Amino acid sequence: MRIRPVPQGGARARGSDEIRTTPPGSGRPARPHGFDLSGKEAGKMSKLRVAVLGAKGRIGSEAVRAVEAADDMELVAALGRDDRLETLAETGAQVVVELTTPASVMGNLDFCVRHGIHAVVGTTGWTDDRLAQLTGLLDRSPGTGVLIAPNFSIGAVLTMKFAQIAAPYFESVEVVELHHPNKVDAPSGTATRTAQLIAEARRKAGSAPAPDATVTALDGARGADVDGVPVHAVRLRGLLAHQEVLLGGEGETLTVRHDSLHHSSFMPGILLGTRRVVTTPGLTFGLEHFLDLN
Repeated sequence: MRIRPVPQGGARARGSDEIRTTPPGSGRPARPHGFDLSGKEAGKMSKLRVAVLGAKGRIGSEAVRAVEAADDMELVAALGRDDRLETLAETGAQVVVELTTPASVMGNLDFCVRHGIHAVVGTTGWTDDRLAQLTGLLDRSPGTGVLIAPNFSIGAVLTMKFAQIAAPYFESVEVVELHHPNKVDAPSGTATRTAQLIAEARRKAGSAPAPDATVTALDGARGADVDGVPVHAVRLRGLLAHQEVLLGGEGETLTVRHDSLHHSSFMPGILLGTRRVVTTPGLTFGLEHFLDLN
């Protein structure tokens, strides 16, 4: 793999200060990276050509190492702030791992979809309007797939599933998410998605609204209301990414908790999404759709 100066002009990506590209057919040995959800055919076919956007960020740099270490993948570009998006097409990237910012993600995905490049997206800040805009882009590019994952940790995805299963069996349920103080959004995308899944499960089961006699409260004391589920956000130095779902019934409580202790916890999910998105056209929201959880 070689490092070269950033050419002038053209569309640019945000997230780091350098551009790294790998010409077709190159590659290098790399250290193993956690467990591998690659499937049994890894190494028996041509390698998947992968690029990372936001490659100098904490998760982005970890993703670069994970892709380099995957036997069935070849890292062809690691792009950051001010790097040319055209590099994705020039290097023949088949999949882009998008780990930038809410301000830049739509422009990056517009470029990818127009060039038929699949995308695995960890960037947050998704609204109904943005999802509708992205769906419109994908409608004009049949065969291109985009996965948006509120969380790439397999444990976090399972936590959401467990909470969804348990929610109809308890009168009360609330979500508490805890993150490092540099996180820019609150509540987290994971907590919001968890609350949405809980609310959907309770509606389908015909559950009554959770009891709450609160009449007066300071602003924010009862958390954010996400489809009727209270969601509380904690920002604390020393934390990375953590979530609790608290469920309560007559004489008992159940706590479903997940802790990400290192950014490496997100890599198996990123690799799984990268492998699956190439055969899943259209928009997929949530890594759970790529796991056999039913």
